[in-house]
Amino acid sequence: MPQPLATDSERAQLLANGKARAAGETIDPVPVVRLFTPDAHITWLLAALDPADGDTAWGLIDLGIGMPAQGTVKLSELACIVGPRKQPVMRDLYFQPTRTLAEYTRLAEHDGAIPD
Repeated sequence: MPQPLATDSERAQLLANGKARAAGETIDPVPVVRLFTPDAHITWLLAALDPADGDTAWGLIDLGIGMPAQGTVKLSELACIVGPRKQPVMRDLYFQPTRTLAEYTRLAEHDGAIPD
């Protein structure tokens, strides 16, 4: 059975951040979860989940082409993605965020990739 893209506690934190965003609060949370494709160099640092649909995540997206940017993605779509070697999107089990999303974004835009 494939691993979930977010644990229950991560999902709860993503939804809490999403509720704050939906309420119009200006927030700069630390990313809650790091997702990646092990065989396609794509990374998502997700910080919030839209409470209206529980599926649209917001965070920093790095498609591996040197232009990382903040945006949204549907978790249901990520769950269907497989890379060239048929490996699914995976959750980084050892991810420990050390910066806010804005700081990760600033560094990623400068370096052309999300810093590890």
